[in-house]
Parts: sequence; C-alpha cells; structure tokens
Amino acid sequence: MNLEHLTDILEEHDGCCSFEGVCHDCGSESCVSITAEVDGIHIEGGAVYEPSRNEYLIKCDKCYGFDSVLRNYQPATVYARVVGYLTPVKQWNDAKRAEFHDRVNYIPDLRA
Repeated sequence: MNLEHLTDILEEHDGCCSFEGVCHDCGSESCVSITAEVDGIHIEGGAVYEPSRNEYLIKCDKCYGFDSVLRNYQPATVYARVVGYLTPVKQWNDAKRAEFHDRVNYIPDLRA
C-alpha cells in the first residue's frame, strides 16, 4: 500500500481506520490501526499489505518484527467459461468483468 493510497483511505475515514483479521503468517487474531496525527501517520498493531487492488492482508507486530516482507502469497487466476472456452477473467474488458461479478451461482434445492 503506497502513501498516497493510505492518505486517501484516512481521508475517507476521518483520519482513523483499522484492519481486523488474522495474521497472514501465524494465523492469530490481529488488529492494525492507522491514525493521522500532526507529526505523521501512526500505525500500531502490525502491518497492512495490499497485494492486489482492494485486497488487504495483515501481519501482527510479532511476525512483522520477525520478517517484514509478505511471503507465500500467490494470487489466484480465476477462469470462467465464455461461449464454451475457459479464459482468465483478468484478461476480460471492464464491462465483461463487471458482468462477471454480478453473476449468481445456481444451487439446486435437493430437498424436493
């Protein structure tokens, strides 16, 4: 996450935001808080990573102190069928990708 993006996030949330979840490395519950102060931006509780747009991963203080680099992260390639062919969604144009996110999977009711 770059500084410009972080500044935008803080402006949207009145100078304070937090990321809660599990640590990417050890799996413990973690909360990373970010506040804008007069002397700069303060980050407490660990680190926040944005490996792809609008996807955030966090590390707790202990794991970040041990290794600050985000390792063992592999982005998944999503394939979908279009006219009989499987193609990566990331290669689609913006309109087709938006349509893909609006799709609903059919789950049959097997109780009948």
